[in-house]
Amino acid sequence: MDAIEALDEIAFWLERGQAASFKVQAFRKAADVIRQLTPDDLAQLVESGRLTSLKGIGSRSAEVISQAVEGRTPEYLEDLRQRGAGSLTSSGLTAALRGDLHSHSNWSDGGSPIATMVAAARTLGREYLALTDHSPNLTIANGLSVERLIEQLGVVDSINSEHGDFTLLSGIEVDILEDGALDQIPEMLEGLDVVVASVHSKLRADKNTMTRRMLKAIRNPYTNVLGHCTGRLVQGSRGTRPQSEFDAAKVFAACAENNVAVEINSRPERQDPPDNLMKMALDAGCLFSIDSDAHAPGQLDFLQYGAERAEAQGVPAERIITTWPLERLRGWLHAKK
Repeated sequence: MDAIEALDEIAFWLERGQAASFKVQAFRKAADVIRQLTPDDLAQLVESGRLTSLKGIGSRSAEVISQAVEGRTPEYLEDLRQRGAGSLTSSGLTAALRGDLHSHSNWSDGGSPIATMVAAARTLGREYLALTDHSPNLTIANGLSVERLIEQLGVVDSINSEHGDFTLLSGIEVDILEDGALDQIPEMLEGLDVVVASVHSKLRADKNTMTRRMLKAIRNPYTNVLGHCTGRLVQGSRGTRPQSEFDAAKVFAACAENNVAVEINSRPERQDPPDNLMKMALDAGCLFSIDSDAHAPGQLDFLQYGAERAEAQGVPAERIITTWPLERLRGWLHAKK
């Protein structure tokens, strides 16, 4: 087995199982280290037992590399495969999901290259994935300027030229600014397949202020999906955060009227929207987008958690745009532009 592929797959399974990020990154770093070596140099290091002399190679990663170079499937990888063989949830809705409209790469605050995210999505059986790195205002997340976004679109085109059975949709998670404007120029938004609009700042603004801000963004003709609408955090390394206050009836009515899907964010630390708001959006006639908001390959399988929550609230598959075939989805995405 290829040693780099073994290390990357181990990182995938660890991410999927929500292992500590430092543990995941140890295997990704080891893969980066040996990626710089020739096969002969790597074989010599294995034979001499000097792998751990390289910075970034620990005892566990050295064991994995050695077993792979010797032509075996590493024991640690086999163990992770067996433990991860089952589904994360018992939701039957997961099987209906064709794609994912919210993911991040290392172009903004994700941890992996675009190609690595695509490879994982294909392995999971996805038909399409939207690349939605952050917009310029979110400097803490290395948001993309116009120039960087244009450059990224070239990468998207290149990847799509390589795959006939998978589509990487161009997109952005655009920040909803304090005045409700979207944090990217209209000329760029018009050319993208998917625009996910999310609030990332001033999350504790008063109810009226937040409602006005969200309504303006929802009514923007370029908005396709309202991302993690409450901004809450219910668990995880970043701690907890209460949900934003807004007039949910007005916001969801605007989503239904303006053909904007409400995101069911599948990240375990978000679980956004809460169950009661998901039910309100359903009753308001909204469409939904079950998304992973993945920042690493293993997190792409978090879609299962979103599907489980949607199923529990009675959201029908036909109201979930990420169950739609690509042709129908693209027609809906571009209908307002």
